[in-house]
Amino acid sequence: MTALLKKIDARVTVEPMTQFARYVGIDYSGAEAPVSRLRALQVYACAGAGAVDAVQPYDRGARNWCRKEVGRYLRECLLGDAPCIIGIDHGFAFPLGYFERHDLASWDAFLGHFCSRWRTDFDHMHVEFARRDNPVGGDASELRLCERWTAGAKSVFHFDVQGSVAKSTHAGIPWLHQLRREPRIRARTHFWPFDGFDIEPGKSVVAEVFPSLFRRRYGRAGRTADEHDAFVVASWLREMDTRGALADYFNPPLTLKERRQARLEGWILGVR
Repeated sequence: MTALLKKIDARVTVEPMTQFARYVGIDYSGAEAPVSRLRALQVYACAGAGAVDAVQPYDRGARNWCRKEVGRYLRECLLGDAPCIIGIDHGFAFPLGYFERHDLASWDAFLGHFCSRWRTDFDHMHVEFARRDNPVGGDASELRLCERWTAGAKSVFHFDVQGSVAKSTHAGIPWLHQLRREPRIRARTHFWPFDGFDIEPGKSVVAEVFPSLFRRRYGRAGRTADEHDAFVVASWLREMDTRGALADYFNPPLTLKERRQARLEGWILGVR
């Protein structure tokens, strides 16, 4: 069978038409402070058909990234010459009930509201410090629609458990707000699905991802768990773009009501 497939492959040549030139996977961490260098914070990327490799921090003497540096890296990617797609492993917003409780009508309104209370982008601010002065916005059982569609996904309010995304979400949202507020980035970047489900050609994309969805598709090859999660995100984004499948993932089978909800809560790219 293998020999037959090789013969078929030799006769059929397909030139992939890709939407993006660069693919970035980030396994996020909300531990410690934005200037703390964290082994759990990993960045992998590839350009075109090139290898998916670890991206090194700006400080050549550092072994690990900090969140502040990752924010700088994302900014440079989004201001680059060619469109890129960036997948980040943390929640981009809260469940619909939070929007209703605080009378928020858009993601931008949510970002401003959240970041006025949780300044977790300050250099030495830990999420744990911020939690002392801010009540958690919801119950640990409160889920976004995309989390109800996804086995294993936890609430963005569920702190202090294995596999929690609450801390990384509360640490990461202010950096999205910073990117969103820069006019040059906003003009050329689609924050999916908050800017809509369809992507305008030539625009870069920033999207929420959940590495567990496709972790087993790719061999571990000696990487740590965090390294592998960042690796599989970049690999999956490139593979789906090369196959021409990203358009389907950008448009999950949601009703109009569900789409309106996802435009507020966000959606996990890859969940269908």
